[in-house]
Amino acid sequence: MRALAALAAVIAASSAGAATSSSGLRGLVMRGPNTPVCTAEQPCSEPAKNVTLVFSRNGQVVRRAKTNDQGRYRVALAPGLYVVRLTPKPNIGRGLEPVRARVVRARFRRVDFSIDTGIR
Repeated sequence: MRALAALAAVIAASSAGAATSSSGLRGLVMRGPNTPVCTAEQPCSEPAKNVTLVFSRNGQVVRRAKTNDQGRYRVALAPGLYVVRLTPKPNIGRGLEPVRARVVRARFRRVDFSIDTGIR
């Protein structure tokens, strides 16, 4: 009976460790400039609502994440370096920056992205 209790304790501890060791990225995606001339009263950028970020590693798409109405995203990913792009790809502007993001072990790292709209 003691062995069974000890085994149950080990399994519970292992499960708890696995749950806390998740990793990935989270952050904010902004789009701008949204007007040719910016003033103090009107910001030059806005949250990128409902855009899809595509995360690839070794040439393979691993995961996609869609931003919410505030431009925020959160995606679980294994540790490593990822190439990030938008889908669909914007027709004008420089697109998404940065284009790479590193995920560290056992942590959701904050990486904010910006989308250049090409408005000048």
